[in-house]
This record gives sequence, structure tokens and C-alpha cells, in this order.
Amino acid sequence: MNNSSRQGPSIFITVAEPSADQHSANLIRELLQIRPDLQIHAIGGEKMRAAGAIIHHESVAKAAMGWRAALRAREVAQWLRWTDAYYQQNKPSLHICCDSWSMNWRFALLAHQHKVPVLYYIAPQTWASREGRIHKLRRYVDQLACILPFEEQYFRQHHVNATYVGHPLFDELQISPSHDNSKIQNEAPASVDSPTIGILPGSRSSVANHNFPHQLNVARPIAAVFPNVKFLVPTTPVTHETVSQLASRFPNLTIDLNGFDRVVPQCDFCISVSGTAALHIAAYGVPFVIVYRVNPLHWHLVGRWVVKTRTYSLVNLLSGRKEHIVPEFIPWYGSDKPVADRVIDYLKHPEKMQEQRQELAEVIRPLNRPGASKKVAQLAIDMLNS
Repeated sequence: MNNSSRQGPSIFITVAEPSADQHSANLIRELLQIRPDLQIHAIGGEKMRAAGAIIHHESVAKAAMGWRAALRAREVAQWLRWTDAYYQQNKPSLHICCDSWSMNWRFALLAHQHKVPVLYYIAPQTWASREGRIHKLRRYVDQLACILPFEEQYFRQHHVNATYVGHPLFDELQISPSHDNSKIQNEAPASVDSPTIGILPGSRSSVANHNFPHQLNVARPIAAVFPNVKFLVPTTPVTHETVSQLASRFPNLTIDLNGFDRVVPQCDFCISVSGTAALHIAAYGVPFVIVYRVNPLHWHLVGRWVVKTRTYSLVNLLSGRKEHIVPEFIPWYGSDKPVADRVIDYLKHPEKMQEQRQELAEVIRPLNRPGASKKVAQLAIDMLNS
């Protein structure tokens, strides 16, 4: 049965970037398992469409972060005007915002004004920066679905109706995570004379544009020390062209479209941008370093004053340790040499890679519980029923 022929309640979902498109697609499938008659409308991406949603505006291909995201303000304003008019004629029973606070709080406000209950899936990280966002959460969001264990208590203490559902990453892994503790602890450090290195430039075109050229600069001295090295680069549809052009003349480098889950398990080590990818790599038990290129002027004027956590990576945050278990180069500006030196040091000392694998396993173990999508779907159904 296609969406247009369903006669049940209507749900409207809004997303702004690729990972939210994936998470929402999984959520849509779970919703339709429970209520096949649901009508799902969305501003979103192709994965949501394939899962059964009617996509009124495509919002994923131009996803950006930081100040570049502000350039989309005009586009978001157009979507808001369209949604406002649509709601006047086709008021849904529930609005679901997935991630992307800078856009989605405006849709939560719009839904609130139309007296449509709001479920927010993947909480904004107010515990890390801009805690003032909690006031809007409390006012416009009826139910918050959290993906990190500590978030439920944090938000409830701030009088937000929050529920921990688990991390959607563990609903989506295509290969069983290779972080079995006994295997990691008993496995002798492997020789890395011919290492395979994963270079992960991110899923957004703007992030790849900013970071991948410098990741290639890191790769060159690694290749000089390890002549038999292989580099593997997974891309997304929105980053593939950029990455392919930049890497066209780089030796021993293979690009794999939509190949994250094929590439990472093959790697001895990874060089990854910050974000969900870091947790994804950790789930496979592959040691890595985290980078994120920033403009030093923007960092010193704004960034350093709004971020209040001791670390920028979830892997290090969830470890609970003072020292980073995964080296971070955030903010990353200036010379690329320190990153290359750190990677080469790891490759020359396999026991250091082994130690990081064990530490990653400890972080991942309590998170590795599939079922986040199903739990969020049930929250949504409960809201419809009430």
C-alpha cells in the first residue's frame, strides 16, 4: 500500500542532513510496521522516500555545518512558509524533528503554534554548548528522544520530558562490530608494514571540501614512511564528486561510494572528521585520530567561548577518562604535520593501536543495544494514541 492510499493518522517529519535521513528512514519503517495505515509526509531525503515517506522538499543534499549552515537560512525560511500553509489545509497528528537543531527548532515552534504535538529525535547537545537552547526545547517539544545514556537525566533535571532510546547507529551497522573483548585482548599486535588507512571526510559536502585536502596532506608523509600503504575513502552521494576530483592523482587510494561499512573493517587505522563517524569507527574496534578543520578566526571569536566540554568527540566524552583515548585535532588549523606524525607513531607501535582497541571496546559495550528506532516509533505511536 502506498502512502497516498493510507487512511490513518498523518505524521510530518523534518530533517536536514544525511545521517538524519538514514535514522528517519529506519524510524519510518518501524512506524509502518506498527501502523501500516500511517501517512508519512516529510521534508527530507531519498532514504526516507524509499522507506515510505512522501518527500515534499529535498533537504539533505546541501547539508552543511557551522557558519555555512547559516547560508541555508533562506531555503529553510521557504520551507517554513510552505509548511505553515500546508498545515492550514493538512494538519498532521504529530510532528517529528530529527536532529539538526538550527533548523528544526523553527519547525518545532511552527508545529507548536498549530497545536501539533512535537517529538524531537536526537537531542541537541546543550550539555556541550549553548545551554540556553533548553528553554525552547521545554516550550516547543512535547517528547524528547535521547540517544546517549546520560542525557535523559540531564534533560529531566532541566524539566524537559526526555526518554533514553539508545543510539540509532546500532540499528544500522551492516556488519557485526569487531570489538569482541576476548578477541581484542588475546590478539597479538599485528605488523603494519603494509597498512591500510581509512580517510573519512564526512557525509556533508561542505565538511569534505574543508577537510579532505588536508587529510590528503596528512596521507603523503605516511606514504613516504610506508611505501606499501593503501588508502581507502568512503564517500556519500553528496561528497563523492568532490573527493574523486581531489584524489584523482593520489597513488594507492581507492574511493568507495556508500562504502563506510565495507571500508572501515578493512582498516588498520583511520583518519576521521569529528561527528557520528567517530562512534561508528569505534564500533568496529579500529584505532583512529579525529580531525576537524576550522577557521582560526572563527574559532577564537566564537567557538572557544561556546563549547564547554573537555572534549569534542563522543568517544572521548563517553570514556569518562581525563586523557583522550582517541587523539583529537580540534580545532585543526595551521600545519598538518602533527596529525601525520601521530598516525605514523601509532603505525610504528602496534601495541598503542592495541591499547586503543581495548579502550574503544569499553566505550562501545554499553551502547551496543539495537532497538533505538523501534523505541522512538513506540513513543510516536503512544503520542498519537494519547
